[in-house]
Amino acid sequence: MPHPPHSSLQVAAVPSQRVPPRDRDQDAPWHTEAVCRRDEAGLFFAPSKEPTAARLSREEAAKRVCARCPVMVECREHALLQPEPYGVWGGLTAAERRVVLARRRRRDLELQKTSTAGRIAAAG
Repeated sequence: MPHPPHSSLQVAAVPSQRVPPRDRDQDAPWHTEAVCRRDEAGLFFAPSKEPTAARLSREEAAKRVCARCPVMVECREHALLQPEPYGVWGGLTAAERRVVLARRRRRDLELQKTSTAGRIAAAG
């Protein structure tokens, strides 16, 4: 997907995806099955100076496309691992992805602290 000029600042509640990734030809990249390849890229990326109401409406429409996509999970993970700074990817806006990444960092730190505390207790 092309990169637009700026990202969204809205954080909305989005249900987590519970559908496991589909089995597919491992030689074909995940994005070849993406539903958004058939839609206008403008739906997923904000135009310059987009009014808030228009942005929210556009993002919701993009999320509806994502919700029916067979590779939504792969797309979301791609956007989180890159990280993609703009647009709707895998049903999440850029701001929502920042929240997910922050939660993952906090979880990883907690796991690291728990692991360290366990090693200290075992050695003591």
